[in-house]
Amino acid sequence: MPGFATSVAHQLGAAAATERLKTFLEDVRRDHGDKLKDARGEWQGNTLHFGFTVYGMGIQGTMEVSETSVNVNGKLPLAAALFRGQVEKSIRDELVKELSKPA
Repeated sequence: MPGFATSVAHQLGAAAATERLKTFLEDVRRDHGDKLKDARGEWQGNTLHFGFTVYGMGIQGTMEVSETSVNVNGKLPLAAALFRGQVEKSIRDELVKELSKPA
């Protein structure tokens, strides 16, 4: 199964960045609900284990928040491998938006 990975640097510290990202899935559902189905996630410390379906393809992964970055890694179905760059860019754009919101 092909994978994807993206990273976004921040200067918030792990605790503040995690707090901002607690609503990440809700915001993504709201903004992309027409394409995204079955979005789910569970936080364990500073790591979000998530999954969702887009265009009928299941995607799952983890989002780890560190003191200076947010790293997202996951698996794509083979049929979605051609869209890996687009998936990574979409996730990165959403993270940048969430992390740059005013406190």
